[in-house]
Amino acid sequence: MIIENQAMVTDAVLEAVARTEDPRLREILQALVRHLHGFAREVRLTEREFQQAAGLIVAMGQKTTASHNEVVLMAGSLGISPLVCLLNNGNNGQTETQANMLGPFWRDDQPLSANGDTLVRSPTPGPELVVYGFLRDRDGRPVAGAEIDVWHSSPEGLYENQDPTQAEMNLRGRFISDDSGRFHFRSVKPAGYPIPIDGPVGELVRATRRHNYRPAHLHFMVFKPGFKTLVSQIYSPDDPHIDSDVQFGVTRALIGGYVRHDEPSSELGFAAPWYSLDQHLTLEPGEAQRPVAPIRGKVTSA
Repeated sequence: MIIENQAMVTDAVLEAVARTEDPRLREILQALVRHLHGFAREVRLTEREFQQAAGLIVAMGQKTTASHNEVVLMAGSLGISPLVCLLNNGNNGQTETQANMLGPFWRDDQPLSANGDTLVRSPTPGPELVVYGFLRDRDGRPVAGAEIDVWHSSPEGLYENQDPTQAEMNLRGRFISDDSGRFHFRSVKPAGYPIPIDGPVGELVRATRRHNYRPAHLHFMVFKPGFKTLVSQIYSPDDPHIDSDVQFGVTRALIGGYVRHDEPSSELGFAAPWYSLDQHLTLEPGEAQRPVAPIRGKVTSA
Protein backbone atom coordinates (compact mmCIF):
# COMPACT_ATOMS: atom_id res chain seq x y z
CA MET A 1 0.00 0.00 0.00
CA ILE A 2 1.35 3.40 -0.98
CA ILE A 3 0.59 5.80 1.88
CA GLU A 4 -0.97 9.10 0.83
CA ASN A 5 -1.90 10.63 4.22
CA GLN A 6 -1.68 10.05 7.97
CA ALA A 7 -4.95 8.13 8.11
CA MET A 8 -3.61 5.50 5.73
CA VAL A 9 -0.66 4.65 8.01
CA THR A 10 -2.94 2.73 10.37
CA ASP A 11 -4.61 0.89 7.50
CA ALA A 12 -1.24 -0.13 6.09
CA VAL A 13 0.02 -1.50 9.41
CA LEU A 14 -3.25 -3.34 10.10
CA GLU A 15 -3.05 -4.91 6.65
CA ALA A 16 0.49 -6.08 7.39
CA VAL A 17 -0.20 -7.61 10.80
CA ALA A 18 -3.36 -9.29 9.49
CA ARG A 19 -1.06 -11.89 7.93
CA THR A 20 0.04 -13.09 11.39
CA GLU A 21 -0.75 -16.81 11.56
CA ASP A 22 -1.28 -17.17 15.31
CA PRO A 23 -4.88 -15.93 15.90
CA ARG A 24 -4.28 -14.66 19.44
CA LEU A 25 -1.11 -12.83 18.46
CA ARG A 26 -2.95 -11.36 15.46
CA GLU A 27 -5.76 -10.13 17.71
CA ILE A 28 -3.30 -8.52 20.14
CA LEU A 29 -1.24 -6.84 17.43
CA GLN A 30 -4.26 -5.43 15.65
CA ALA A 31 -5.65 -3.96 18.87
CA LEU A 32 -2.22 -2.63 19.81
CA VAL A 33 -1.85 -0.82 16.48
CA ARG A 34 -5.35 0.67 16.68
CA HIS A 35 -4.85 1.94 20.23
CA LEU A 36 -1.28 3.20 19.75
CA HIS A 37 -2.19 5.09 16.59
CA GLY A 38 -5.37 6.36 18.22
CA PHE A 39 -3.39 7.57 21.23
CA ALA A 40 -0.90 9.45 19.02
CA ARG A 41 -3.78 11.15 17.19
CA GLU A 42 -5.70 11.98 20.37
CA VAL A 43 -2.80 13.77 22.06
CA ARG A 44 -1.30 14.97 18.75
CA LEU A 45 2.05 13.51 19.75
CA THR A 46 4.93 15.73 18.66
CA GLU A 47 8.20 14.49 17.23
CA ARG A 48 10.06 15.69 20.31
CA GLU A 49 7.62 13.87 22.62
CA PHE A 50 7.99 10.70 20.58
CA GLN A 51 11.77 10.90 20.92
CA GLN A 52 11.40 11.41 24.68
CA ALA A 53 9.09 8.39 24.91
CA ALA A 54 11.54 6.23 22.99
CA GLY A 55 14.31 7.40 25.32
CA LEU A 56 12.18 6.47 28.32
CA ILE A 57 11.76 2.92 27.05
CA VAL A 58 15.50 2.64 26.44
CA ALA A 59 16.19 3.98 29.94
CA MET A 60 13.94 1.35 31.52
CA GLY A 61 15.94 -1.37 29.82
CA GLN A 62 19.24 0.20 30.84
CA LYS A 63 18.05 0.56 34.44
CA THR A 64 17.01 -3.11 34.66
CA THR A 65 19.68 -5.34 36.20
CA ALA A 66 19.96 -8.79 37.78
CA SER A 67 18.70 -7.29 41.06
CA HIS A 68 16.20 -4.68 39.79
CA ASN A 69 13.45 -4.70 37.16
CA GLU A 70 12.45 -1.16 36.15
CA VAL A 71 9.91 -2.43 33.60
CA VAL A 72 7.93 -4.34 36.24
CA LEU A 73 8.14 -1.30 38.52
CA MET A 74 6.78 0.95 35.78
CA ALA A 75 3.94 -1.47 34.98
CA GLY A 76 2.78 -1.29 38.58
CA SER A 77 3.22 2.47 38.80
CA LEU A 78 0.89 2.88 35.79
CA GLY A 79 -1.64 0.41 37.21
CA ILE A 80 -1.16 -2.14 34.41
CA SER A 81 0.03 -4.96 36.67
CA PRO A 82 -2.94 -4.77 39.08
CA LEU A 83 -5.38 -4.34 36.18
CA VAL A 84 -4.12 -7.46 34.39
CA CYS A 85 -4.30 -9.37 37.68
CA LEU A 86 -7.91 -8.35 38.35
CA LEU A 87 -8.95 -9.03 34.75
CA ASN A 88 -7.68 -12.61 34.97
CA ASN A 89 -8.92 -13.62 38.43
CA GLY A 90 -12.16 -13.51 40.36
CA ASN A 91 -14.26 -14.92 37.54
CA ASN A 92 -12.46 -12.76 34.98
CA GLY A 93 -12.84 -9.56 36.95
CA GLN A 94 -16.47 -10.06 37.95
CA THR A 95 -16.03 -11.06 41.60
CA GLU A 96 -13.73 -10.34 44.51
CA THR A 97 -10.36 -12.08 44.42
CA GLN A 98 -7.33 -12.57 46.65
CA ALA A 99 -5.02 -12.57 43.64
CA ASN A 100 -2.47 -9.77 43.48
CA MET A 101 0.76 -8.78 41.75
CA LEU A 102 3.85 -10.99 41.98
CA GLY A 103 6.11 -8.01 42.49
CA PRO A 104 9.81 -7.89 41.57
CA PHE A 105 11.38 -9.63 44.57
CA TRP A 106 10.16 -13.25 44.57
CA ARG A 107 12.87 -15.92 44.32
CA ASP A 108 12.10 -19.32 42.80
CA ASP A 109 14.58 -21.14 45.08
CA GLN A 110 13.12 -20.26 48.45
CA PRO A 111 14.01 -22.85 51.14
CA LEU A 112 11.56 -25.54 52.23
CA SER A 113 10.63 -24.91 55.86
CA ALA A 114 8.72 -26.89 58.46
CA ASN A 115 5.42 -25.56 59.75
CA GLY A 116 6.12 -23.28 62.70
CA ASP A 117 9.61 -22.33 61.52
CA THR A 118 10.80 -18.74 61.54
CA LEU A 119 11.62 -16.80 58.40
CA VAL A 120 14.23 -14.79 60.30
CA ARG A 121 17.71 -15.98 59.24
CA SER A 122 19.78 -12.98 60.35
CA PRO A 123 19.31 -10.31 63.04
CA THR A 124 16.15 -8.43 62.03
CA PRO A 125 14.87 -6.10 64.76
CA GLY A 126 11.16 -5.39 64.82
CA PRO A 127 7.86 -6.53 66.32
CA GLU A 128 7.53 -10.31 66.10
CA LEU A 129 4.75 -11.88 64.06
CA VAL A 130 3.05 -15.27 63.91
CA VAL A 131 0.91 -16.18 60.90
CA TYR A 132 -1.66 -18.99 60.80
CA GLY A 133 -2.75 -19.79 57.26
CA PHE A 134 -5.59 -21.95 55.99
CA LEU A 135 -6.07 -23.05 52.36
CA ARG A 136 -9.47 -24.01 51.01
CA ASP A 137 -11.09 -24.53 47.63
CA ARG A 138 -14.13 -22.62 46.40
CA ASP A 139 -16.41 -25.06 48.19
CA GLY A 140 -14.64 -24.49 51.51
CA ARG A 141 -12.78 -27.81 51.57
CA PRO A 142 -9.21 -27.81 52.91
CA VAL A 143 -6.40 -28.06 50.37
CA ALA A 144 -3.62 -30.33 51.63
CA GLY A 145 -0.14 -30.74 50.18
CA ALA A 146 0.07 -27.31 48.56
CA GLU A 147 3.36 -25.41 48.40
CA ILE A 148 3.18 -21.93 49.89
CA ASP A 149 5.98 -19.48 49.19
CA VAL A 150 6.16 -16.60 51.68
CA TRP A 151 8.39 -13.54 51.46
CA HIS A 152 8.37 -9.97 52.73
CA SER A 153 10.45 -6.89 53.42
CA SER A 154 12.27 -6.19 56.64
CA PRO A 155 10.97 -3.64 59.16
CA GLU A 156 13.43 -1.28 57.47
CA GLY A 157 11.57 -1.75 54.19
CA LEU A 158 14.15 -3.80 52.28
CA TYR A 159 13.89 -7.27 50.78
CA GLU A 160 16.77 -9.70 51.25
CA ASN A 161 17.92 -9.42 47.65
CA GLN A 162 18.03 -5.62 47.96
CA ASP A 163 20.03 -5.58 51.16
CA PRO A 164 23.56 -7.00 51.43
CA THR A 165 23.39 -6.85 55.24
CA GLN A 166 20.64 -9.49 55.36
CA ALA A 167 21.50 -13.20 55.29
CA GLU A 168 20.73 -15.26 52.19
CA MET A 169 16.98 -16.06 52.12
CA ASN A 170 16.19 -13.91 55.15
CA LEU A 171 12.42 -13.41 55.54
CA ARG A 172 11.66 -16.13 52.97
CA GLY A 173 10.35 -19.66 53.18
CA ARG A 174 8.34 -22.36 51.47
CA PHE A 175 5.76 -24.36 53.43
CA ILE A 176 3.52 -27.37 52.77
CA SER A 177 -0.10 -27.29 53.92
CA ASP A 178 -1.08 -30.17 56.21
CA ASP A 179 -4.10 -32.47 55.91
CA SER A 180 -6.31 -29.69 57.30
CA GLY A 181 -5.01 -27.21 54.73
CA ARG A 182 -3.10 -25.33 57.42
CA PHE A 183 0.38 -23.86 57.66
CA HIS A 184 2.00 -21.43 60.07
CA PHE A 185 5.25 -19.58 60.56
CA ARG A 186 6.95 -16.92 62.63
CA SER A 187 8.64 -13.75 61.43
CA VAL A 188 8.78 -10.02 62.09
CA LYS A 189 6.09 -7.57 61.05
CA PRO A 190 6.96 -6.09 57.64
CA ALA A 191 7.04 -2.37 57.05
CA GLY A 192 5.98 -0.23 54.16
CA TYR A 193 8.77 0.92 51.92
CA PRO A 194 9.65 3.37 49.13
CA ILE A 195 10.06 2.06 45.62
CA PRO A 196 13.26 3.18 43.84
CA ILE A 197 12.87 6.56 42.15
CA ASP A 198 16.33 7.02 40.64
CA GLY A 199 15.15 6.04 37.16
CA PRO A 200 12.23 6.53 34.74
CA VAL A 201 9.68 5.44 37.37
CA GLY A 202 10.91 8.21 39.64
CA GLU A 203 10.39 10.75 36.87
CA LEU A 204 6.79 9.56 36.53
CA VAL A 205 6.13 9.67 40.28
CA ARG A 206 7.55 13.19 40.63
CA ALA A 207 5.69 14.46 37.56
CA THR A 208 2.38 13.21 38.95
CA ARG A 209 3.12 14.59 42.45
CA ARG A 210 2.76 11.23 44.17
CA HIS A 211 4.66 9.68 47.05
CA ASN A 212 6.65 6.54 46.25
CA TYR A 213 5.57 4.26 49.10
CA ARG A 214 4.02 0.81 49.17
CA PRO A 215 2.03 -0.15 52.30
CA ALA A 216 3.33 -3.02 54.45
CA HIS A 217 2.40 -6.50 53.21
CA LEU A 218 3.18 -10.19 53.21
CA HIS A 219 3.58 -12.05 49.90
CA PHE A 220 2.07 -15.51 49.39
CA MET A 221 2.25 -17.80 46.37
CA VAL A 222 0.32 -21.07 46.53
CA PHE A 223 1.08 -23.87 44.07
CA LYS A 224 -0.72 -27.20 43.71
CA PRO A 225 -1.64 -29.17 40.57
CA GLY A 226 -5.34 -28.87 39.82
CA PHE A 227 -5.55 -25.28 41.06
CA LYS A 228 -4.63 -21.98 39.50
CA THR A 229 -1.47 -20.71 41.15
CA LEU A 230 -2.51 -18.03 43.62
CA VAL A 231 -0.20 -15.02 43.96
CA SER A 232 -1.33 -12.73 46.74
CA GLN A 233 -0.29 -9.87 49.01
CA ILE A 234 -1.90 -9.34 52.41
CA TYR A 235 -1.71 -5.71 53.55
CA SER A 236 -1.49 -4.26 57.03
CA PRO A 237 -4.44 -1.93 57.74
CA ASP A 238 -2.43 0.29 60.10
CA ASP A 239 -0.03 1.44 57.38
CA PRO A 240 -0.34 5.18 56.65
CA HIS A 241 -0.25 4.52 52.89
CA ILE A 242 -2.91 1.80 52.82
CA ASP A 243 -5.17 3.94 50.62
CA SER A 244 -2.50 5.46 48.36
CA ASP A 245 -0.26 2.60 47.23
CA VAL A 246 2.12 3.83 44.53
CA GLN A 247 1.65 0.48 42.76
CA PHE A 248 -2.20 0.46 43.07
CA GLY A 249 -2.17 -3.05 44.59
CA VAL A 250 -4.48 -2.73 47.61
CA THR A 251 -7.97 -4.18 47.23
CA ARG A 252 -10.52 -4.63 50.00
CA ALA A 253 -10.10 -8.42 49.94
CA LEU A 254 -6.37 -8.14 50.65
CA ILE A 255 -6.48 -6.11 53.88
CA GLY A 256 -5.45 -8.58 56.59
CA GLY A 257 -6.64 -8.86 60.16
CA TYR A 258 -3.32 -8.18 61.89
CA VAL A 259 -3.83 -8.18 65.67
CA ARG A 260 -1.51 -6.35 68.06
CA HIS A 261 -0.75 -8.01 71.42
CA ASP A 262 0.56 -5.82 74.22
CA GLU A 263 1.46 -8.65 76.61
CA PRO A 264 4.44 -10.97 76.02
CA SER A 265 3.76 -14.56 74.86
CA SER A 266 5.53 -17.26 76.87
CA GLU A 267 4.26 -19.89 74.43
CA LEU A 268 5.87 -18.22 71.43
CA GLY A 269 8.72 -16.55 73.28
CA PHE A 270 7.64 -13.15 71.95
CA ALA A 271 8.24 -9.88 73.76
CA ALA A 272 5.52 -7.23 73.67
CA PRO A 273 4.27 -5.81 71.46
CA TRP A 274 3.86 -8.61 68.93
CA TYR A 275 1.36 -9.37 66.17
CA SER A 276 -0.67 -12.30 64.90
CA LEU A 277 -2.47 -12.87 61.62
CA ASP A 278 -5.07 -15.54 60.78
CA GLN A 279 -5.34 -15.71 57.00
CA HIS A 280 -7.62 -17.85 54.81
CA LEU A 281 -6.65 -18.20 51.16
CA THR A 282 -9.08 -19.59 48.59
CA LEU A 283 -7.82 -21.50 45.53
CA GLU A 284 -9.64 -21.63 42.20
CA PRO A 285 -9.52 -24.60 39.82
CA GLY A 286 -7.15 -24.10 36.93
CA GLU A 287 -3.61 -24.53 35.73
CA ALA A 288 -0.79 -24.77 38.27
CA GLN A 289 2.13 -22.87 36.82
CA ARG A 290 5.05 -21.16 38.51
CA PRO A 291 5.88 -17.70 37.21
CA VAL A 292 9.31 -16.66 36.01
CA ALA A 293 11.24 -14.80 38.71
CA PRO A 294 11.50 -11.12 37.65
CA ILE A 295 15.08 -10.83 38.95
CA ARG A 296 17.86 -13.36 39.50
CA GLY A 297 20.58 -11.53 41.38
CA LYS A 298 21.20 -9.90 44.72
CA VAL A 299 22.71 -6.54 45.58
CA THR A 300 26.25 -7.20 46.86
CA SER A 301 27.16 -3.78 48.26
CA ALA A 302 25.31 -0.99 49.94
